[in-house]
Amino acid sequence: MATTYRISDLAREFDLTPRAMRFYEDLGLLRPERTGPGGRQRVYSSRDRTRLKLTLRAKRLGLSLTEARELIDMYDSPRDTGPQLSRYLQVLGQHRAQLEARLAELQATLAEVAEQEQEARALLARLPGQGNRRPRRDAAD
Repeated sequence: MATTYRISDLAREFDLTPRAMRFYEDLGLLRPERTGPGGRQRVYSSRDRTRLKLTLRAKRLGLSLTEARELIDMYDSPRDTGPQLSRYLQVLGQHRAQLEARLAELQATLAEVAEQEQEARALLARLPGQGNRRPRRDAAD
């Protein structure tokens, strides 16, 4: 008999809320079976658990949920893995380029902040009554 999970089981295991699980279902990332009166009870399979694990990994990598679904769906199809891996590398490459651009922007901003701090300290030191007293610096400096 195949292993099945309730929404609370997977939510607890992956530290999610049931609402987040339902959201992933709405996006087509999870496809639980419905049981009980009116199909209100969700029953997740091992396949759903794996898809959830892959979704969360993609999210940690910074991929959108749409990209995650596209990649995960590719592995559900009976196609050759070559095109799937090529697409995965393409998505990762695009994401890497975006992250590197954001990193460069952050580094430029940090350099500007450091320059402004240095200028402000120099101006403060020249004020009357300040002498050579240096202002307190934060622990992060």
